[in-house]
Amino acid sequence: MSFTTKQSESKAPGVPEVATQGAEAHRRDWTWVEASVWNERMLAALENGVKGGKWLSLIDKVYRAETLKVAWQKVAANGGAAGVDGQSVKQFAARAEMYLKELSIALERGTYRPMPVRRVEIAKGGGKHRPLGIPVVKDRIVQTALKSVLEPIFEREFLGMSYGFRPGRGCKDALREVERWLKEGYTFVVDADLRSYFDTIPHARLMERVKEHVSDGRVVELIEAFLQQDIIKDMERWTPTGGTPQGAVISPLLANIYLHALDCQMKQKGYRMVRYADDFVVLCRNAEQAQAALAEVKAWVEANGLSLNAEKTHVGDCRQEGQGFEFLGYRFEAGQRWVRRKSFKAVRDRIRIRTKRTRGDSLAKIIADLNPTLRGWFNYFKHAHPMTFSGMDGFVRRRLRAILRKQEKRPGIGRCRDDHQRWPNKFFATQGLFTMVTARELASQSR
Repeated sequence: MSFTTKQSESKAPGVPEVATQGAEAHRRDWTWVEASVWNERMLAALENGVKGGKWLSLIDKVYRAETLKVAWQKVAANGGAAGVDGQSVKQFAARAEMYLKELSIALERGTYRPMPVRRVEIAKGGGKHRPLGIPVVKDRIVQTALKSVLEPIFEREFLGMSYGFRPGRGCKDALREVERWLKEGYTFVVDADLRSYFDTIPHARLMERVKEHVSDGRVVELIEAFLQQDIIKDMERWTPTGGTPQGAVISPLLANIYLHALDCQMKQKGYRMVRYADDFVVLCRNAEQAQAALAEVKAWVEANGLSLNAEKTHVGDCRQEGQGFEFLGYRFEAGQRWVRRKSFKAVRDRIRIRTKRTRGDSLAKIIADLNPTLRGWFNYFKHAHPMTFSGMDGFVRRRLRAILRKQEKRPGIGRCRDDHQRWPNKFFATQGLFTMVTARELASQSR
C-alpha cells in the first residue's frame, strides 16, 4: 500500500512526496494470528474493516477456554520467575486445568483482578540498572490471551517503518531498511532517544488511542487494570501513574500503539523513519531536512507527554567521522558498520564469565559452552567491519590460553610467544572453537 500526498506547506523542505516503507508495499500476512481466536469470519472483518473502525465484542474471545489454554502454553514455554504470590510456572502446571477454569470464570463474570507486579533491578552496564516487572503466572496468561485478541487489530494499522516486537519483523529487518535508505543517499540522520519511555507513557492518552479501535468496555477496563497494577519492590508498594511495566506481556504492544501516532505524522510529512520500539532514526538527504525532522520529533514528543534525552539525541552526516549514529547495537559511520562499544563490552563480559581461569572444566566443555554465544553474536554482527572479528577471535583465544596455563599451575594470562606456539590458533580450531574470521570468509563466499 503506497502513500502519496500533495505537496503542502507542512512538508519538510525538499522531502519527496512518496515514502513507501517495509510491509506497506505488500499485502499483510495473517498466518501468525491465533487460530482459536481469529477464525475466517474474524479475519475477513479484519481485512475489510469493522463498522466505525471499532471492535465491539472481544472479551468473550479473551476468556474462551481454548484462548487461555494456548496462552498458558506460551507462558509455560517462556518460563520465568515467580511473581509476588511465589507461584512458579511448575507449580501452576501441576493444577493448570483447574486454574485456567478459574481464570475463565473470573474474566467472564468480571471479578478478575490483577495482582501486584514484583519489581527487580537488572544491571545494564556502566553501573546503571533498568527496572523489570514480574507479574504472577496467572496475570501473564491473561495478558497473553488479551494480546492474542488485540494484536491483529492494531497490526492492521501499524506502518512499515515500525519493527520492534511485531510478528514476522525484527532487528535485522530494521537494519536492512536503514542500510537501504543510506545507500539511496539519506545520510543526514536524526538519532533520537526518548527518556524513560516505557515508564512515562501517559495512561489517559494511551487509552484514548486504544479506544480508537476497541470499544468493548470490559477489554478497556482490563487494560486499565494492568496499567494500574501496584508495584512491589522490597518493602515498598505503589501505584504507577504512567508508563507500562517493562516485563509485562502486553507492554510492547501498548508502547507501539502510543508511538504509532508519531509514525503516522512522520510519514505524512514525507520523512524516512525507522523505528524499533522506542529506538528510532530519521534519515534525510541534507542537513536542512534533518534539522526540520528533529524539530518535528521534538514538537510531537512534547505535545504527547514524553521527553527526549538531550545528551543522546543528535543530528549528523554519517558519512563523516565523528558524526555517525548508533542503532540496534551497530554504529554507522564513515560508510561502515561498526559494533558499538556497549555491545562489545556486553559480549566480552559474557565471555569473561565463561572463561574464568579458576574454572575447572575441560577445554572441550568450555568451548561447547562458549560456541553458542560466539555464533549468535557473529550471526547478528556479521555485517560489521571485518576488523571486528579478528579482534574478537584473539580475545577468546587469550582467555582460553590463560585457562590452560592455570591448569598447568603456571601464572600468566596467555599472551606470551611460547603460549602461542604451544597452543596456536589452529589448535583451538581443531578443538571445535567457533572462529569468527573463518565464519565471515565462508559467509562472503556464499554471497
